[in-house]
Amino acid sequence: MKQLLLFVTFVCLIASASSMAAGYKPHYPELADGSKQYASFPIPPEKYPAIEGGLIDILKSRAEADPFNVAATVIFLLAILHTFTAGYFIKLAHKYEHLHDEALKKRGLRDADHPDGVPEVSFLGTLFHFLGEIEAVFGLWVIMLAGAAIYFHSWLDFELYLSYDRVFTEPVFVVIIMAIAASRPVLRFAESLMSWAARLGKGSPSAWWLSVLIIAPVLGSFITEPAAMTIGALLLAKKFFRYNPPARLAYGTLGLLFVNISIGGTLTNFAAPPVLMVASVWQWSTPFMFEHFGWKAMISILISSTVYYLFFRKALARVVDLADGVADGKADAAAWQERETPIPLWITAVHLVFLLWTVYTCHFPVLFVGGFLFFLAFIIATRHHQNEVSLRSPILVGFFLAALVIHGGCQAWWIAPVIKSLSDQLLMLGATILTAFNDNAAITYLAAQVDGISMSAKYAVVAGAVTGGGLTVIANAPNPAGQSILSRFFKNGISPLGLFLGALLPTIIAYLCFMLLPSGHDGEPELPKAAAPVPGQIEPAH
Repeated sequence: MKQLLLFVTFVCLIASASSMAAGYKPHYPELADGSKQYASFPIPPEKYPAIEGGLIDILKSRAEADPFNVAATVIFLLAILHTFTAGYFIKLAHKYEHLHDEALKKRGLRDADHPDGVPEVSFLGTLFHFLGEIEAVFGLWVIMLAGAAIYFHSWLDFELYLSYDRVFTEPVFVVIIMAIAASRPVLRFAESLMSWAARLGKGSPSAWWLSVLIIAPVLGSFITEPAAMTIGALLLAKKFFRYNPPARLAYGTLGLLFVNISIGGTLTNFAAPPVLMVASVWQWSTPFMFEHFGWKAMISILISSTVYYLFFRKALARVVDLADGVADGKADAAAWQERETPIPLWITAVHLVFLLWTVYTCHFPVLFVGGFLFFLAFIIATRHHQNEVSLRSPILVGFFLAALVIHGGCQAWWIAPVIKSLSDQLLMLGATILTAFNDNAAITYLAAQVDGISMSAKYAVVAGAVTGGGLTVIANAPNPAGQSILSRFFKNGISPLGLFLGALLPTIIAYLCFMLLPSGHDGEPELPKAAAPVPGQIEPAH
């Protein structure tokens, strides 16, 4: 009930944003794409004066036009640096919790001395745990962004920015799709699909490891990447991470999962957030996506998963041996949440209908939030077949994405000129690198706002955005879901450097697949090649 109240509060805050600025006139009433902007910041890229010169001159001019640009970017970079220090805050949290426990023991205080047996909480320990939550970091720095916006503009502008100029449909959608995908019937259905492949390896942890890392990302093209990430992470937690694999294997698995999920959603035009941002603007259909991206992504997933399987085969074998011992010793101690009792087919079918409804209505919060309320009622009516619906992780992920939407909207002043100044080859590389420091959906969204971009440049920016989607937690919208589910298996939380190194090789493989494999036909985007431009080839606008 408490989690449900948290969710309702979250949705109400987001939903009520559209009415907060009623009666105010837009500061920019007519933009090139037909939209309006109510706040005076950030200045739309088209409203900056034309500057003769290079990229540095353009950025310098825009920084002078509105100093808030620099402040917003500095705050964003500080938030990124904060994520790299999350492990340090977790260590401090453990330290103060230990000191607190020792103090309680000296006082002779027992749990029974407290109402309902609840012990005293260490304030400092809880505070540092919060500062170490990667999902909370960007939300905390929104407070600093608000201060900068008020200083350089006004409180009203910040209100209008959040109310009218930012769209929070995706964070709410991710909260709901994660909750439905994590339900017991959906998870058991996905588990049964992947078990067919795992049977080839006699159902061992290594067989499950390989089947989840290959099948779940491809499944993401049809049930959306956030749902696939949730299912994949939960199955890896149950079938693999519970046996405490070595740190290098654990980070390799996490990095491979993030990269495969990021590129695995490109078989269709609606499942991957960076593709969703441009599909309607550039009129990219599902057949188009499969022809130019999807089959290459599948090849990359197969190659990366096979390479990692061969590289970690000895460590995987040790995990298999450990799993045999755990299975023998704990066969009768299965948790209620992991019970194997059958679920009626009709209940699973209803859950899948709710999942498909949420995907189908992903652009209309009123419809998919309403559907989720019916889903919760169905859960209650069939609770003996269900597990408890946990909304903690989905709400944290939604909070993370909402904060990214707020920060990302203030970064167009430098991202758009960078995109326009690069050749196709550098654009793909630049998009891959930029994605590691900003959500890849933000990269492609900004690219879609740039006029005159060539078809080959469009391919380059989307290919780079999905390729770099596994390098950091903030690189791809579904990553926080995986981080939230699997972080408990990493001592002191997930290290950003460990994740980067684990994802580096699959990222390189994906990059080469998208760059070197042939693509398209006449009139469609051509693959950016390392060679010099072909005479007559359309170049991106500068």
